Amino acid sequence: MRDTKAARRATAAVWTVGVTAVLAAMPLLARDRLPERLATHWGLNGEAPDGSMPLWAASLVPALIWLVTAAAVTVPLTRAGPPGRPLTTVLLLPMGIVLTGAQAAVIRSNLDRADWHEARQPTAWVVAILVAAVLAGVAGWLIVTRRRGTADAGTASGEGAPALDIPEGRRLVWFARTANPWLQLVAAAIGLVALGALVAQAGGVAAPGTLWALFAGCAAGSLACAVFSSVQARVSERGLEVSFGPLGWPGRRWAPGDIDTARMEVRRPAQVGGWGYRISGLGTTVMLRAGECLVIRPRGRRSDFAVSVDDAERGAALLNALRTKEARG
Repeated sequence: MRDTKAARRATAAVWTVGVTAVLAAMPLLARDRLPERLATHWGLNGEAPDGSMPLWAASLVPALIWLVTAAAVTVPLTRAGPPGRPLTTVLLLPMGIVLTGAQAAVIRSNLDRADWHEARQPTAWVVAILVAAVLAGVAGWLIVTRRRGTADAGTASGEGAPALDIPEGRRLVWFARTANPWLQLVAAAIGLVALGALVAQAGGVAAPGTLWALFAGCAAGSLACAVFSSVQARVSERGLEVSFGPLGWPGRRWAPGDIDTARMEVRRPAQVGGWGYRISGLGTTVMLRAGECLVIRPRGRRSDFAVSVDDAERGAALLNALRTKEARG
């Protein structure tokens, strides 16, 4: 638990410090192609700028605004307890995108201008930034509010494959989720590099086309780490459903009749070849932490599928009970 909390704090720190660095560095990296003062504000009724800042202020002020805003959002919600903490994702993600996008728009508008009065209002950029921020906010909301099943099962009993007695007329559901916070931290760090490359490229800081390969590689790596940094397992009358990532996609499903047996087994990364989605002599294992795993043997297959989740024995017991119930008709 301490490791998880430490990793979450580290992820938040990486995002906060990384966005600060991007905001502060962009004007400085492009200073040879910028005027002494940068146009930073445009009137609502025209394209001509009506406000400006010196280069040092254009670098420092957005970074300070971000730091103050991040602190104002994070500290109260963290003190509010666990229910408030997920809201930091919903709020900080779009806010960081808005500020970095706005900084990129300012840099691009002033690029290669002799005087800040020549800069023109970046209307298309503003629209694109707002759309990206809304999409990020919606994605963050979906992540923290995604429906999760609740466990409602008795005590597993019996030898060998565990089983449960399901009372007549009752529908039982078992749910478990496991996350590897260090993979999430890696995803955030690589994603930040991708964001910096995209903003630098779009803002004109780098030569055209030089950072697209870096952006594409880091974005793909960040997405892969994010998808396989968490897993959810759900057992219901539909069978076993295993889904990956914060949005629960992609996923795999087995109906009760598609499973021969289910059991709990203790596995470690060294046994299955490492972390993540692994294929070994033990079959397929989704290994996010060492310890108990829910293991099934799909019907007609010679290898197992295992997923590392807590309370795996109870999930296996319910799955076996559902399988037996379906076989009896």
